[in-house]
Amino acid sequence: MARFWIFLTLKSRAIYNPIMNLSIPLMLILTTSIYAEEVITTPEPICDVTFVNALPGRTYREPIQILSTPTNHDELIIVERGGRVLMASMKDGGKDEILLDLRGRLTTRNSEEGLLSLAFDPQWSTNKHLYTWRSMKKPRRGRLSRFTASEDGRSVDPETEIVILEVDQPWGNHNGGTVLFGPDGMLYLSIGDGGSANDPQNNGQDVSNLLGTIIRINPRTNQDGRLYEIPNDNPLVGQPNARGEIWAWGLRNVWRMSFDQVTGRLIAGDVGQNAWEEVDVIERGGNYGWRIHEGTHLFDKSQSSEGKSLINPVAEYGRREGGSITGGETYRGDQQPTLNGIYFYADYMSGNLWGLRFNKDGTVQTRRMSPDNGGPISSFGTGPDGEIYAAVFAVPYQRTGRIMKVMARPTSAP
Repeated sequence: MARFWIFLTLKSRAIYNPIMNLSIPLMLILTTSIYAEEVITTPEPICDVTFVNALPGRTYREPIQILSTPTNHDELIIVERGGRVLMASMKDGGKDEILLDLRGRLTTRNSEEGLLSLAFDPQWSTNKHLYTWRSMKKPRRGRLSRFTASEDGRSVDPETEIVILEVDQPWGNHNGGTVLFGPDGMLYLSIGDGGSANDPQNNGQDVSNLLGTIIRINPRTNQDGRLYEIPNDNPLVGQPNARGEIWAWGLRNVWRMSFDQVTGRLIAGDVGQNAWEEVDVIERGGNYGWRIHEGTHLFDKSQSSEGKSLINPVAEYGRREGGSITGGETYRGDQQPTLNGIYFYADYMSGNLWGLRFNKDGTVQTRRMSPDNGGPISSFGTGPDGEIYAAVFAVPYQRTGRIMKVMARPTSAP
C-alpha cells in the first residue's frame, strides 16, 4: 500500500518573481497521513465557449487590439490599425469617443503595418502616459512612442509624442508586435524578425540587433543618452555583441502576448513560416529556436542547435488547422468560474479557436472550440470587468470587425 499526505489548505495565494519568472505558492496548511492504494489527479476539463456581441450595433475598421481603460470601468479601448484609438462605452446605447488619432502619422502600406499596439502606463492615474508601437516609412521602421493625455484622461494630443525607440525594418511584414507592462512595472515589446520569408538575415539568432526578440526596458528613466533604461537584470546585459534590451529571442513574429494576472506567466503566440504555429511561455533569456526550428520541428538544416538551449512551445498546430496564430489572454474573471485559468488563442486565417490550461502536474491540455458567431480573430483583450473580448471578422483581411465577448457554453443536464 502507498502512503500519501492529505493537505488541508487554510489560506493560499501565489506571488510572482519577475526576475526568476516563477510563481511561488504560499500556503498555511495542516497535514495528516493515511494509507491508500493509489492517488489519481484528474485535470480539470476545458469547457466549450461561444461568442456574444459585446457592443451591439457597432463595428470597427480593422480593430487589432482591445484594452481596459485604467480609470473608467464602463469602457473598452479599441485600437484600429489605421491609427484611431477609441473609447467604447459598454453601456446600452453607449457611443464611442476618440482618445487618440494617429492617422497620417504612420504607414499602412502593407497589411502588417499600421498602429499595432498600445499600452497604458501602470502609473496612468498620476502621469497620464500611454505607449504605442506603430509602423513608419522613409525609412521603414517600427516606432515606440510615449504620449501624454489630458488631465481628465479623455483625449491625447498627438503633438505630445516623445519617441522612445525606433527599430529599422528591412521589409514591410513581421513588424510584431505587442507593447505591454509586466507585473514588475517594466515595458515589454515584441518585435518581428524583419520580414520577407525564412528570416534571410537570420535575425532570430542574432542578438546584436532587436529583430526577432522580446525586449524589456524602463521607459520612465533616461540612461546613456537613451530615453529609456535597460534593467540590470536583463539576461544579456554586459555581454559582448548583444543588445541589453533583449529579454528573449529566437522568435519569428509574435502577434499578441499577455501576462497571466495570477501566475505572472508571459504567454505569446508566434506566427510560423509555412508549417507550424506555436504558443510559447516566455522566459528570461529564452531562445525559442527560430530559424533553426519552426515550432518543435527542424527548419534550417544548415544551422546546428548544439550548445544552444532552445525552448520548445507549449502548444503548436499545423497548416491543416490554420496559418497565422493570434496569441490570447488567460481568463481570471469572477463571472464565469468554469473558464478560470483557460488561455484562449486563435488562428486568423482559419478562424479556429483553442483553449489551453496548465495542469497542476505540469502538463498542458488544449481543446479546439466551436463557438457560435466565430470567425477570424485579430486580437483578444481583458475588459475592466475581467471578461475576455475578441476582435472578430467575417473573413480574413476584411476591413470591418466586431467586438465579441467570450462566454462559456451552457451544458445540458445529464
